[in-house]
Amino acid sequence: MPPIFMLVDFGSTFTKVTVVDIHEEKILGKAQAPTTVEEDITIGFLNAEREIEKTTGLTRDSIDSILACSSAAGGLRMVAIGLVPELTVEAAKRAALGAGAKVVGTYSFELSKQDLEEIVKINPDIILLAGGIDGGNKTTITHNAKMLAASELTTPIIVAGNRVVSENIYETLKEAGKDVRVTDNVMPELGKLEVIKVRETIREVFASHIVKAKGLDKVRKYLDDIVLPTPAAVLMAAELLAKGTEDEPGIGDLIVVDIGGATTDIHSISSGEPSKPGVIVKGLPEPYAKRTVEGDLGIRYNAANILEKAGLKKIIKDTGLSQEAVEKRIQQITKNVNAISTSAEEKILDKVLAVFAVKTAMERHAGIIKEMYTPTGEVSVQYGKDLTKVSKMIGVGGIFCYGSDQSEILKSALFDPQNPWSLKPQGAELFIDKEYIMAHMGLLASKHPIKAFRILKKYLYKL
Repeated sequence: MPPIFMLVDFGSTFTKVTVVDIHEEKILGKAQAPTTVEEDITIGFLNAEREIEKTTGLTRDSIDSILACSSAAGGLRMVAIGLVPELTVEAAKRAALGAGAKVVGTYSFELSKQDLEEIVKINPDIILLAGGIDGGNKTTITHNAKMLAASELTTPIIVAGNRVVSENIYETLKEAGKDVRVTDNVMPELGKLEVIKVRETIREVFASHIVKAKGLDKVRKYLDDIVLPTPAAVLMAAELLAKGTEDEPGIGDLIVVDIGGATTDIHSISSGEPSKPGVIVKGLPEPYAKRTVEGDLGIRYNAANILEKAGLKKIIKDTGLSQEAVEKRIQQITKNVNAISTSAEEKILDKVLAVFAVKTAMERHAGIIKEMYTPTGEVSVQYGKDLTKVSKMIGVGGIFCYGSDQSEILKSALFDPQNPWSLKPQGAELFIDKEYIMAHMGLLASKHPIKAFRILKKYLYKL
């Protein structure tokens, strides 16, 4: 019998399961069930597994390996602490996002008692403690380590700052009984980012500690491994698709637009260098594989927030629905984030919410260009990534699988002449992850990258 893999994504709203034959490089079956993290996350998984058995005849005994990723129970929530906002705090934030974390707080300079009280209240899953280039400022990160050591926090702490004092900081935190790990400095030199080791450490903490904290340990007996946070799996799949493997070339620079119930994430796989000559780049260097997460733009948990940001009048105009119908449906979604839209009215509202979420998230992710005046004349200055020449864009999420007007939703991420300073893609080909397998293929890529790459290419649907 050929090797059969079951790939599981414990999402914030639904637990999604895909079964693949990696020899034939094809999908054998798919299922989903509401995620039951507040009761017992096992229930949702077993419901989805039973649906797989019902539709494919495959039992657990038929499966060679079961791998999982998760963004359930709020995902991987992280606080980043650094020296100055524009440098080490931003570097720490980028490392966290690339590892699949959701940054729920950032702190710079020396922590105050009020800052510490806020962090305790946030109760993050991980704290990333950075600050100082190698051989540079020692005072701030040392002060912050002492503050954390004296706190009641039991959160795992990753130290990724000035290596000259890293071991001393480790001892300070360890003696205080903290769960602490030391990794490479996220900014060893001014303007230089080193995020690979930090991301690996974050993922290790996720696998060894956060899984239990999120209640996922109950379902581990059914799985071979919980490999990654879901956003990290999507980013891994996107990078694989863009770069390819040693045997096959990738499809080139791309953007993944991932609309979820809790967040809208944008992943760009591109250097982001200026597409026009004479442009000056300012700010920290941008990562080739970049992820941003917008926790206020999920189309279920944040439906009411999107309505407020977009404005009731605009939503009414774009949907053609009455005020009563819009407000009633938003209330229904707020009370039941697992609500599946079935009527035409419900689907049109979902589409309009998604369009606003995508447009806003893409504007936050893409770089901008500004015209500045110097003694020698006007110059163009770029901040962030220039994505205007990215040739492919992929929509991911339930709205692209089960909704309508997928093309209109995805097009809202493209360049807008009314906002010419935003460096969004201008002429990208549009695709959707019709089978909802991007995260699953990121999981598979951890074991079989060539197979994952081929399956991804096979099941992408061009709009």
